Amino acid sequence: MKLGQIARRFLIPSFVVTGVYLVKHRCMVSPKAEVELNKLISLGKGTDISSFAKLKANDGKLTVGENVSIGTCCFISADQGGVSIGDYSMVGPNSSIIGNNYRYDQLDVPICLQEKTSKGIHIGENVWIGAGTVVVDGARIESGAIVAPNSVVSGRVPKDAIVQGNPAKVIFQRR
Repeated sequence: MKLGQIARRFLIPSFVVTGVYLVKHRCMVSPKAEVELNKLISLGKGTDISSFAKLKANDGKLTVGENVSIGTCCFISADQGGVSIGDYSMVGPNSSIIGNNYRYDQLDVPICLQEKTSKGIHIGENVWIGAGTVVVDGARIESGAIVAPNSVVSGRVPKDAIVQGNPAKVIFQRR
């Protein structure tokens, strides 16, 4: 971990982070949330980050559109491939959006010591991600989609589809 990253994560008081995002981006970040002051994180106007949510961007951009709602205890992590969430989307409480993965093909090397990979995650506009959902690296959720609670999204979710399960499958098409 770099010195600047350590300072941003551990030395800047949460009320300062809340104030900076309120003034600079006109969005609300709860003082109880963990959002770094980082040039890789972009939050749109009117976005609301709830208590105990964690937004991290290590090596790639985390872009959150306007009027997005991130629920309590959510974890969003962007790596080289980036994570983008479109305008007017909602992420339910206790959801995870994880924009990286590990290789696991070398059996003689512990998985945590193998190379990290990052394809990125794209979430379109007006998407509703239900509570407890996990969205993994490489997922693409098109605009207008709804993901039922406790689902796992690892691939593409079509526009205006409602998906459910592990892995998430289309159960209904909104018209």
